[in-house]
Amino acid sequence: MRDLNYQLKQLCRRNRDGSYVTQSKRLHHLMLMANQLREAGYRGMKPRSLKPKHVECLVKGWLGQDLAVGTIKNRMAVLRWWSEKVDKQNVVARSNDYYGIPDRQFVTNESKARYLDSASLEKIGDPYVRMSLALQQAFGLRREEAIKFIPSFADRGDHLTLKASWTKGGRERNVPVRTEEQRAVLNRARLLAGAGSLIPHERTYVQQLRLYERQTSNAGLSKLHGLRHAYAQRRYEELTGWKSPAAFGPSTKSLSPGQCVMDRVARQAISEELGHARRQIASVYLGT
Repeated sequence: MRDLNYQLKQLCRRNRDGSYVTQSKRLHHLMLMANQLREAGYRGMKPRSLKPKHVECLVKGWLGQDLAVGTIKNRMAVLRWWSEKVDKQNVVARSNDYYGIPDRQFVTNESKARYLDSASLEKIGDPYVRMSLALQQAFGLRREEAIKFIPSFADRGDHLTLKASWTKGGRERNVPVRTEEQRAVLNRARLLAGAGSLIPHERTYVQQLRLYERQTSNAGLSKLHGLRHAYAQRRYEELTGWKSPAAFGPSTKSLSPGQCVMDRVARQAISEELGHARRQIASVYLGT
């Protein structure tokens, strides 16, 4: 392995900040950066060799690749993590504006909802992966939550309780069980997992995550975060009686005062069910 790649990998091993998924994505970005710097002619680098010229070289390359703004900002966060861990914080400018990185547009009225029919789920060979996908669709769970899910613990009858150790940000939360379809999914999950989780006893979380990624990719299933968007849009219609702006419903500006109250209440409830602290985050899923 090239020196910089190897030493950045060691830096990650010594600094295990965040969840496993966060650590894995960080390592992926750092390996990409090391390769891009080498391709740009910067050889023999060590982690502490990082200088402003290296940062500017990377950012210039990313901006030239027409990457999504969110992708570039995620990479900038990793660059700042790198500079912090080698005590060279001043190497990276505090503001992304300095590099000409545009603002990220979080909210659009374009739906990102994703739906899986039974035929799509049947393409998944592993029953545990298939069940995790069914839970994501039925309850708007994140991928990690649906993999670590322990049905015998979570199923409280009229709601689910998600352990803090499963969730992003480490916050326990409840999700209502409202429909017969959701109850059927939970019953199948309990039958499959017994007293355990949706990670079979012979596998670790990392192994199950890799299997999930491999099987969904082989089945041609992508953008599965869209299952949460679909859940949010279904819940909004249940709670208000009309479709959300992202699902071709009326814009928030066109609502009556009474409807605006219902809209705010629905968005707050949906944000909490999805595991977000702020009501405004619901706009990412529902539009405005």
